[in-house]
Amino acid sequence: MLTRRHFIQTTAALFSVPIAGPAFGAPTSDRSRWAEWDARVTPPNYDPATTNPWGFHDRFLPQLVQANDGLVPGDVHVDAVARYLYHIRADGMAMRYGVAIAKGDLYEPGRYNIRRKAKWPVWTPTSAMIERDPGSYAQYKDGMDGGPTNPLGSRALYLYVGDRDTYLRIHGTPSPRSIGSRASSGCVRMVMAHIIGLYDQVATGSNAILYPAEDGVTARS
Repeated sequence: MLTRRHFIQTTAALFSVPIAGPAFGAPTSDRSRWAEWDARVTPPNYDPATTNPWGFHDRFLPQLVQANDGLVPGDVHVDAVARYLYHIRADGMAMRYGVAIAKGDLYEPGRYNIRRKAKWPVWTPTSAMIERDPGSYAQYKDGMDGGPTNPLGSRALYLYVGDRDTYLRIHGTPSPRSIGSRASSGCVRMVMAHIIGLYDQVATGSNAILYPAEDGVTARS
């Protein structure tokens, strides 16, 4: 488990300024609609670097940044303070995306392995979620079909520790205005159009490192 001291000492130095220029996851039964749904959640004339109909700060748009030496290509790093996800590329660069993280102590920093991926997955709340808020979650105890209103959104990356599914995900969200905040029940949220672009770049077997959140720290671009 990564420590807060580790985060403070290392995460600020990992990346430079931008370069100019739940039992989650059974596949949806309606595979025939995936292309339609992708189009629905992708804005017209979509340019990842500039398109922002969601109204959040432009720093959360995808940007290419320089990564320090020594980071493993293919790995994903989540800076929980600045609300950024970085995907490390083989050329020493990284793609940076804005994210939302979990509320309060539901966020679980650590080192995970991405063992599975899914497009438009079915979502099933965990038993802990149902116990915590039965009014919101009990109705979906048998699962919610994939689609644009599904909490896992367009894509999901499944985080494991060894062979154990942690039920933590990096996934799309039907609430894109939550990006930059602490909003989820444990997972890392991304804009659906952004994770569609990221999804094919992330290989199963890659690591996801989630750094601790620091209360009271304001990240700046």
